[in-house]
Amino acid sequence: MTDDEILGKAYDARLMRRLLRYLQPYWRSVIAAFAAIVAGSALSLAQPYLVKIAIDRHIATGQLAGLDHLAAIYLAILIGAFAAEYVQTWTMLLTGQRIMFDLRMAIYGHLQRLDVRYFDRNPVGRLMTRVTSDVDVLNDLFTSGVVTVFGDLFALLGIMGVMLWLNWELALVAFAVLPLLVLITQWFRRHVRDTYRVVRGWIARINAFLQENITGMTTVQLFRREALNFARFDEIDRRHRDANIDSIFYYAVFYPAIESVSALSAALILWWGGGNVIAGALTLGSLVAFLQYAQRFFRPISDMSEKFNVLQAAMASSERIFGLLDEPVAIASPAPPDTREPPPSSGETPAAPSPAGRGLGHIVFDHVWFAYHGDDYVLRDISFEVRPGQRVGIVGATGAGKTSIVNLLLRFYDVSRGRILVDGVDLRELPLGELRGLFSLVLQDVHLFSGTIADNIRLGERAIDDARVRAAARAVHADAFIERLAGGYAAPVAERGSTLSVGQKQLLSFARALAFDPRVLILDEATSSVDTETELLIRDALRALMAGRTTIAIAHRLSTIQDMDQILVLHKGTLRESGTHQALLARRGIYFRLFELQYARQPVAR
Repeated sequence: MTDDEILGKAYDARLMRRLLRYLQPYWRSVIAAFAAIVAGSALSLAQPYLVKIAIDRHIATGQLAGLDHLAAIYLAILIGAFAAEYVQTWTMLLTGQRIMFDLRMAIYGHLQRLDVRYFDRNPVGRLMTRVTSDVDVLNDLFTSGVVTVFGDLFALLGIMGVMLWLNWELALVAFAVLPLLVLITQWFRRHVRDTYRVVRGWIARINAFLQENITGMTTVQLFRREALNFARFDEIDRRHRDANIDSIFYYAVFYPAIESVSALSAALILWWGGGNVIAGALTLGSLVAFLQYAQRFFRPISDMSEKFNVLQAAMASSERIFGLLDEPVAIASPAPPDTREPPPSSGETPAAPSPAGRGLGHIVFDHVWFAYHGDDYVLRDISFEVRPGQRVGIVGATGAGKTSIVNLLLRFYDVSRGRILVDGVDLRELPLGELRGLFSLVLQDVHLFSGTIADNIRLGERAIDDARVRAAARAVHADAFIERLAGGYAAPVAERGSTLSVGQKQLLSFARALAFDPRVLILDEATSSVDTETELLIRDALRALMAGRTTIAIAHRLSTIQDMDQILVLHKGTLRESGTHQALLARRGIYFRLFELQYARQPVAR
């Protein structure tokens, strides 16, 4: 079972204490709702008692004087009960919405601070469930769960107290059916808990199946899997339906059973109380009031049993939510200067950059080791230097560790051993916002957001005005296709940029990177998805844009990095060769073999 299917205890004091912290900012609303609950319960208890007075003092004796005043009091009580119910419902629903808002903001804020490694381990669908359905479950707890339980509890205690006060013998007769009621309730709770878990599990499977297949609909249609996927979804959906039908069976038995027990209690009251009325030991009004109290007694019991699943689901959802919120932030900005610890050093310290180079993008990898899992290192003792304004290419076979270097440089992950210096400072000593603000990164797989073309270039940065957006697009030759769109720079971009071609999205990513005018430009297979003509245009633009700016380019196409100042050759996580294009060809090593593989049909220039 996944954690979405597991249900914990119906009540966990530790989790409830944490949940109640979210109620603290709204304590006035909670007190108002609590007062409304108490007032509503008291007014509800007064209604049968007024009926008793009306029968005993007026109807049975034929004294109609004062009956109209009693009816007016009864009407006033009804209006008061309505007002109390309104205040309770409005206050708790409003408070529930505010708590949902606070929880979602807390979860989303924490998600933004978590490191990339966490998202490697956790599916996106599960994280979305935390922000959506799990928070909705807690809203049910605060609005219809906790409030209803408190109201029902007050009603039960009040009814029992009034019945014992009116006639304790008749009250004990009415309570004689309670053991039967407990057995029915326990049977219902046990079976409904199991069916609820099964239903939740199949809902999780439906969501996972839909997410996977809707996202991959192109592949589904290309390989004609519609019938097969429909059959699989039919099986999952049918199991979900059957699980719901099972839960319906228990509800269908439970409510009639409660009504039958209520009718049995009423029959006992009539049998015992009727005899006492005839014998003169009990008034008719008391008997009628007892019947009304008995009817009201069983209603909250059924409501509380139904809310058992709400409470249990809320405990399970809160455990998952707090588990996410308790996830430690592995990659964080350094502590204030007075509490910082000295960064670890590998022993050998490269020469510090000159003052003139400071702030221009001077990068040093100092004996860097890195592993995504345990001791399975993907980078081994990597050391190199990129001077300010220098253009460096990184090549190597798939899995050589090229992208891992970028991940470490942007501090998406931390090094396992060694250190990385940026402008003479260990990047772990730099605030994350300041560090990542030094770079612009262009990836092979471009991610676009819903919005407009201009929005996807400036990404909400107010300092980037329209003129700067257009200049960046013009520099990478993206303006040609943008101006052909309806609306130009205001043209809407669909989810994931589905209305744009792969090459157009790549050009937008170039414009986005250049609009931020970074100190260091990083290109990770950035031209692999564009045609040859577009690649030539981009290469011309990049020659001017890389001037005076530190550039690191990762490429499989060696043609894109031949004119770099330095080329680093990685092989199985180690730095095997470095030098210019011509120097590496002359060595006839790994780079030479890579070049031959790509240009086997062309003569090799030396």
